[in-house]
Amino acid sequence: MRLAIIALAAGAAVLSAAVTAPAALAAKPPALTTPPPPSGTGLPTGQCIRSSDIRNHTIADKHTLLIDVRGKDTYRITMRGGCLAGAISSDPIITRQPPGASIICKPIDMDVAISRGGFPSQCIVDSIVKMSPEEVAALPRKLKP
Repeated sequence: MRLAIIALAAGAAVLSAAVTAPAALAAKPPALTTPPPPSGTGLPTGQCIRSSDIRNHTIADKHTLLIDVRGKDTYRITMRGGCLAGAISSDPIITRQPPGASIICKPIDMDVAISRGGFPSQCIVDSIVKMSPEEVAALPRKLKP
C-alpha cells in the first residue's frame, strides 16, 4: 500500500511537470536574434545621440535596453551585470550625461538608471550600437521601442 502511494505521488509530480513546462516556455520573453556587441563598443561619428532625443524604450532582457531616438532610429544599449533584471518597459529610465558632455557616443558618455518604486537602480553602460533597419525589422513586436 505504501509503495502504491509513493508511485502515485511520483506519477502526479511527473504529470504536473509535463503540463506546466509548455506554459513556462510560452511565458518566456522574446529574445534578440543578434549577440551583444563587444564590451566598450561606442557609436561612430554621425550616429551619436542626445539624451533629449530619446522618445521611448523597451527592456529586452536583464542586460539590454532598446531605445527609440527621434522616432526613426533604434539603439541597443547593453549593461554590465544584471541591473535591468526585474525591470519592465513601463519603468521610467533616467539618463544623465557627465558635466560638459552634450552628446552620447561612448558608453562612458551615458549614465542610466531604472526607477523602480521611486528608487533609481544605477546601471553601468557596457556598449551602445545603432541597430540596422534589418535588425529592427527582425525584433519581435513586444521588443520594439
